[in-house]
Amino acid sequence: MNLLQRLSISALTLFSVQALAFDDFITRDGHRLMDGEQEFRFAGIHAPELHRVEDDARGICEADPRGWGQYFRWPTADEQENWIKALVKSGHKAMRVYVLSIETPYDEPCGRETHILAPAQKGGMPELNEAAMVHYDRMIALAEKHGLRLILPFVDHWKWWGGREQLAAFYGESADDFYDTNSQTYAAYQDIIRQVINRTNTLTGRQYKDEKAILAWETGNELKASTEPFVKQTAALIKSLDSNHLVVDGTYLKINAFSLTDPNVDIISNHFYTTNDNNNPEQVRKDLKKIDAQKVYLIGEFGLRDAQGLNDIMQAAVHTEHKGARAAGAFIWGFRGHRHNGGFYWHKEYTGHYSYHLPGFPEGEPNEEQAVVDLVRKAQAQMNGEDSAPPLPAPEAPILRGIVDPRERINFMGAPLGRIYRIERATDKSGPWQVIADNVSDGMQEYRPLEQAIVKDETPMVPGQMYFYRVIAKNESGESAPSNIRPVVLP
Repeated sequence: MNLLQRLSISALTLFSVQALAFDDFITRDGHRLMDGEQEFRFAGIHAPELHRVEDDARGICEADPRGWGQYFRWPTADEQENWIKALVKSGHKAMRVYVLSIETPYDEPCGRETHILAPAQKGGMPELNEAAMVHYDRMIALAEKHGLRLILPFVDHWKWWGGREQLAAFYGESADDFYDTNSQTYAAYQDIIRQVINRTNTLTGRQYKDEKAILAWETGNELKASTEPFVKQTAALIKSLDSNHLVVDGTYLKINAFSLTDPNVDIISNHFYTTNDNNNPEQVRKDLKKIDAQKVYLIGEFGLRDAQGLNDIMQAAVHTEHKGARAAGAFIWGFRGHRHNGGFYWHKEYTGHYSYHLPGFPEGEPNEEQAVVDLVRKAQAQMNGEDSAPPLPAPEAPILRGIVDPRERINFMGAPLGRIYRIERATDKSGPWQVIADNVSDGMQEYRPLEQAIVKDETPMVPGQMYFYRVIAKNESGESAPSNIRPVVLP
């Protein structure tokens, strides 16, 4: 047995013996989602990249002739767990992620991988990339471990991560053929659904269709040209493969009347953006009226506007009713989490808005970051029947990475919900410890790790001396235990 096999068995054993966070699958009772006997409602900041990271700090890949091609990488296990912990500890009960990425001709020169690969033989079916799917496995396993339900869309209408156009290109068809249920592209889409739902998670040992962490499958992201045959056949296929999970009609900007009477469709979704003239609280009322309490209603995305406007929409999601039906959930776009070696990932939108970082930082004030975090947490509390959000838990210990020269940089992965940090140094592993930097924030926007350092040791030091370092995280509820200790001999 080789090392990889031993590690896989060890990981499977670890996740298998852990107490499961969920007793039940999420079910539908008319217009309500149910967790056992309790109604299930949720609000949050949309975290699209729990399974694939767009690394904006590296800029645009010039080898991609589309002009906007980005660099991507797979998240580390530490990153995925950190992000999911931050979400859950800040009140998130559910999360919608982004789609499965599809291979393009420009991936190799840009050094990026995708979840879905071109067919091995001409005219064949696409293949799941095992190197990618193990990260998807881990996302699901960690969501189960920490108590986060996942909404998982299959394929994108758009081409940002590779979508219907790139899938159609495998067969010499057009992007619009994706919606044609007689096309090769649609047959490939169906095969992707089969492969994903029947996949066995390498960490839990369960097939995806048996994972309670999955709340629902979504037909795709913003599939605005969905037809009745497309939705009906897709939803029927999903339910024929998986009787445990709900189905979201991933149509965009309209409510399909045919989906309201389709027994295989459970959730109707919409996205609100100013460019579509629907980024307002009135859209909630309009959608609820059209759905007419026949299905569950989800606001899968809204955002890219001022905090007051976002709060107006979120409060409409919490309180607006039609025939007793309210939105089951609402997500503001969008979240990015801690980097493995320190700081945060980030993304700047065409509107000038940046991604939000939990638990909110002064550096994000131009983006109204703290106000957005606070309005989301208030909505979460209201959906739980409470008047206000509970205090954040004190942070857990950060993770200190290896140190080469502390005068240049000290890298640490920030704690979930840590606001500021204290860095301590000693000449003996047991102390005494000297504070060499305090109230250090890792919440800067547009952090570029190759050019910037979150913190460095600028106090007097002796060359050749061995020093020991540790980091403590703090927020308004307290401070963490010290991090792991890292030794370094000063060059």
